[in-house]
Amino acid sequence: MMSLQEAGQVWRRLDVTLRDLPLGALFLVASFLPGLRGHGTQVGDLPTRPFDALAVVALAFECLSLVVRRRWPVICLALVACGFALDQLCGYHSAAGTALPVALISAGSHLEQRRRTTVVLLSAVYASLAIALARLGSGGETATDFVTFYLALALAWGAGAWLRSTRAAEAARRERVAAGTRTAERIRIARELHDVVTHHVTAMVVQAEAARYLTAAPERLDQSLTAVSDTGRRALTDLRHLLDLLNPGHGVGHDTDHGVGHGIGPAESAQARTPAVGRVLTLVEQTRRAGQPVDFTERGTPPASTGSADLVAYRVVQEALTNALKYAHGSRTSVQVQRGTREITVEVSTDGTGSRATAVAAGGGRGLAGLRERVDVLGGDFSAGLGPDGGFTVRARIPADGTS
Repeated sequence: MMSLQEAGQVWRRLDVTLRDLPLGALFLVASFLPGLRGHGTQVGDLPTRPFDALAVVALAFECLSLVVRRRWPVICLALVACGFALDQLCGYHSAAGTALPVALISAGSHLEQRRRTTVVLLSAVYASLAIALARLGSGGETATDFVTFYLALALAWGAGAWLRSTRAAEAARRERVAAGTRTAERIRIARELHDVVTHHVTAMVVQAEAARYLTAAPERLDQSLTAVSDTGRRALTDLRHLLDLLNPGHGVGHDTDHGVGHGIGPAESAQARTPAVGRVLTLVEQTRRAGQPVDFTERGTPPASTGSADLVAYRVVQEALTNALKYAHGSRTSVQVQRGTREITVEVSTDGTGSRATAVAAGGGRGLAGLRERVDVLGGDFSAGLGPDGGFTVRARIPADGTS
């Protein structure tokens, strides 16, 4: 048996004219009900007369035209107005006269072009109808009565115009939200690519340059080339992880092409999917193999769940070590990570004086700005700058319950 939700989905998939058909049919049926016949909308002072063949034409214009009220609002309004005029001039006074305000609301809501022209023409038609009804009637209707009814019709048009403006404002708001979301997503992707590519490629360049001077020491040359190869594999694994985030179906059933075929085992792939957990030490060791002396200290035990704090802490260390390796190669670097129940504190300091420390500060502009945004999103504190001893220090305090 079809549920209400499924029935609603089927109804929404129907053509708009089919969805508007029941409304027109409802007005048509109501017009023939004995209790409502002759007790509908009445403008002017003409006596009510029974239905005849011409009444059926008027009712058809007023009711069945509602089928196209959203697809062709001008045609619907013109047909309903003709039927309403015929209804009033002949004195049928049917319940179908209520279809005129409905048509006005629909036209005010869905008509996109020549709205002012439509209003002027409708006003002229109504003025002509009012004059004709005043001449045919016995004088019971005053000018105030005709103006009052005109204002009621204007109110119906205004309601439709308000619905149109509300719908347009909502569409504009959704577009702004979508544009903002796309921009934020592009920034996030660019940030991730910067973190992954810059660090690994910098390490590979430094290692490859060092290998050029080790031709006389085959064992050390082999170690250096192995480090370059390992760094390249990690770069591929991290990039594949990033692609998996962008496209969850990426890599499924393609382990031979993207994983095993490149020497990346299941354990390493699983590790890359959570790059922040337990990989800071691996990051430090990789930097050491690239020729950068790094002292690493990690204290405290992290809670079972730290949200995004671990990932942000990892990125802080990664960016700081990348800058140190690229702009202050050979300078001693210190990495300190303090894990608590409520926050993670990271401090990365690079020794150096004069141009070296300044180069680290200048070279880390874009990456450090991205780190500042990440830490700010989680409600933490971030600072980076030259220290009193001439070195460069990066500090971050990251709440451990951040889930952004």
